[in-house]
This record gives sequence, C-alpha cells and structure tokens, in this order.
Amino acid sequence: MDANPHLLARANENGNCTQATCPVEYSIYGYRPNLGSVIFFLALFAISGAVYVWQGVKTRTKFFTGAMVIGSLSEVMGYIAKVLLWQDPFSDTGFKMSVVLLTFAPAFYAAGIYYTLKHICLTFGPDFSRLRPALYTQIFITCDVLSIALQAAGGAIASISATDSLLKVGDNVMITGLATQVFTLVVFGILAADYGLAIYRNRAHLNPLTAELRQSRQFKLFLVALWVAYFGILIRCSYRVAELAGGWANNPILREQNLFICLDGMAVAIAALVLNIWHPGFCFPKEHQNPEVTSEKLRNASGGGVEAQV
Repeated sequence: MDANPHLLARANENGNCTQATCPVEYSIYGYRPNLGSVIFFLALFAISGAVYVWQGVKTRTKFFTGAMVIGSLSEVMGYIAKVLLWQDPFSDTGFKMSVVLLTFAPAFYAAGIYYTLKHICLTFGPDFSRLRPALYTQIFITCDVLSIALQAAGGAIASISATDSLLKVGDNVMITGLATQVFTLVVFGILAADYGLAIYRNRAHLNPLTAELRQSRQFKLFLVALWVAYFGILIRCSYRVAELAGGWANNPILREQNLFICLDGMAVAIAALVLNIWHPGFCFPKEHQNPEVTSEKLRNASGGGVEAQV
C-alpha cells in the first residue's frame, strides 16, 4: 500500500477512501476535527474581524485594517473548511480550503505588525533607526506579499496537478513561501529589538513632541501587545513549516490535533485579539500617523536631528 507524501494529494492508503468505506484514521489528518474548538475559533475570528472593521472606520487606519480584516476573513473561511472536515474527514474541498486559507492567513496579520514599526520609529525618533521608517513598510510588506504569493501558488499547483513531479513542485513552493515568511519575521524582530536598544541608549534624546504619548499607559501596553502578537505569529509559522515539511503520510505533527489547536489556532487568535484590544489607531493620535508631518515637526524641534547611538 502506497502512502502519498504530497501536501495536497489524498494521503490515502486504501485508494479511494470515503467516510462510508474507511475509518477516520485513514484520512489525511487522521482525526475528525473537534467541532467545539472549530466553532470557537470560527466565531472568535469572525467577531475579531468585525471589530477590526469598526475600529478601521473609527480610526481611518486603512492599510492596517485591510490587512487584519483579510487575515480574519481567511481564518473564518479556513475554519468553515474545518467544519466540512468534521462532516466528512475525507472531504477534498474541506482539506484543500483549510490548507490554503489557514496557511497564508497569518501573513496578513504579519503585514499589519510590520506597518506599525514605521509609526513607532516616528514616535520615538527616526534618527535612532538603522533604516528610514518608510523602508520598514516597503521592505517587509514586499517580502510578506512574496510569501503569500508563494504559498498561494504552491497550493494551487499541488491542488490541480495530476503528476507526482508537479505535486512535488507545489509542495516545495508552498514550504518555500512559509520559510520566507518565518525568515522575514525573524529579521523584522531583530531590527525591532535593535531599534529598542537604540531607544534605550538614547532615552534622554527622544522625540520631544511625543513625550506625553510615550509615557501613557495605553501606548506602553500597545508595545507589549505588539510583541505578543509578533511572537504568536512567529510561533504559528514555525509550527506550520515543521508540519508541512513532514508531508501528509504518517506525519506525527500533522496528525496531532492538540498541537494544531495550541500552536496554530490559539497562537493566531491571541495575536488577533491583543491588537483588537490595543489597536494602533487608538494609540497613535492622528498627528503622529502622518510620516511627513511628524518628521518635519521633529526636525524643527531638534534643530535638524540628534546624533543617535545605534
């Protein structure tokens, strides 16, 4: 009996298994999804996405809102696919939808996180950053879009391929997209931590225009929430790389439902919720969300800038 190792091909040891002819252990995941956890996450992401829409209207944070809403919608559709798998663990539609949507959904949350670093730099002072604030958005969101495109393309290639060679290509492209996402997150985290150290070294020379904002409890909690969200997405993506790299045949990571619930569903849910609660639109006053205005005011206030110890 041949076990198919390809990601989007049916890992089916008995040929054309169906719910009526094979036990659930012969399905790709090897289990019927827990309906309670699936409904919980489906409702959570639906509510979170709706709140992001309302928050976006209130704060007019178009890019951040768009990224978080698309991420939430992808999660909702992915868990609808899990409902299909609960009804029929051998459902091709449910399997392919869940793999594709739940794989690239967190990339949109990552894009929202990347976007905030530009405004954080403008709040504390752009002179302390190794990169111009706008470059954080341009570089990391470009890499994020690339990872999304690779994951989507890999899933599409594998799902419609009729030969083993094309299936393997699809597998590899999808894993490359995930690995790109993890690498981008790690580099972003290093640069963000480096900027934080520079801020600490230059704490006596920070942007004087934002002193009240920086000292507010809400802003400090937002920074903590951002790191929590960052690590949530990083943990989830690292788990997903390990999961998909093992293929679908006899993969112990793939077939452990509790791992998926904790390291995928819960990790992404925490990231989404903390940024609902500490939404950047409510932490950055409007005058600090305009890079040109903030930079010009800072230059005027500092007499052309301070020498940062980075």
